[in-house]
Amino acid sequence: MKKLNILIYGATGYIGSQLVKLLVNHRYVRIKYLCGNNSVGKRITSFDKSIKKQLPKIIKFKKDLLNEIDVVFTSLPNGKAQKLSKYLKKNNLLIDLSADFRLQKTKDYLKWYKKKHSAKKLINKSIYALPEIKKKKLKNYQIVSCPGCYPTSILLPLIPLIKKNLINNKNITIDSKSGYSGAGKNVHKKYKNKNLYESLSAYGVFGHRHTPEIQQELNKFSKSKTKFTFTPHLSPMFRGILTNIYVDLKKNKSINNISLCLKKFYKDSTFVNIQKNNTYLSTNSVINTNACKISVCRTNDNNKVVILSAIDNLIKGGAGQAVQNLNLIYNYPIKEGLR
Repeated sequence: MKKLNILIYGATGYIGSQLVKLLVNHRYVRIKYLCGNNSVGKRITSFDKSIKKQLPKIIKFKKDLLNEIDVVFTSLPNGKAQKLSKYLKKNNLLIDLSADFRLQKTKDYLKWYKKKHSAKKLINKSIYALPEIKKKKLKNYQIVSCPGCYPTSILLPLIPLIKKNLINNKNITIDSKSGYSGAGKNVHKKYKNKNLYESLSAYGVFGHRHTPEIQQELNKFSKSKTKFTFTPHLSPMFRGILTNIYVDLKKNKSINNISLCLKKFYKDSTFVNIQKNNTYLSTNSVINTNACKISVCRTNDNNKVVILSAIDNLIKGGAGQAVQNLNLIYNYPIKEGLR
């Protein structure tokens, strides 16, 4: 089988280097170019010594490189993938790990990211690519927009329940705790006054940037607008997300209805694993995997349950999800590069 030629733009960040580590073990791709800005002329091993394979030196991106490329992965600051998207050839697939094509309305992008969308005409060529939900539609789009890490941990458990009308969609409370790698490579500069290694910090309570994509996707499966409160936290660990979702059950529904719905919905899913009821999850069980583990737990109130969801933010919430989408689009074994 002919190997796909791959270009990775933004390979030296936490998610970018994780993507390289996955793709070097993918049998059906060849990393032809690594592109960067401040890292030009260096090797990826300068940023991540765990990558043993000899790869091309990092070069500056030029649109002519796309003539030799099948798939472009972008892990760049918001706005950069929009500019690159204008150079795409018909045979190029763009898999983006930023927020550039996650929101379908340009006014939402302006509101939440404080900049105008520079590739409005290409939004209809993009898909919000949560693979377990959108897998049958992925091949119809040239731009694959991978969800954010928090939304991945939130949408996977909530979408089936809202779709089946098992929970009250007007009163959902979401509490998420992420490893500090979720804030990017400059996290220590951004939060220089916080002790990242020994403290837990809430942030973005009034409005985290992932809020609109959560809202957008939940509304697609509900007859009325979903209302939720979302509080993210930075925790003193490098990677992983544990999300707790507090929901009210619809009348005559029980914890068993919730877990049965999730098990049925994800019965053919390789990476979403529904645990026994009342299993207490830890991020430790998903670190360095593309798994999302979900558990439904009872509370003192029979009309409420807590849904626990655990992922590795750099893999299932980032690079692994991108590779999973690649495998679905090209009919590769779903675990390829993700073992």
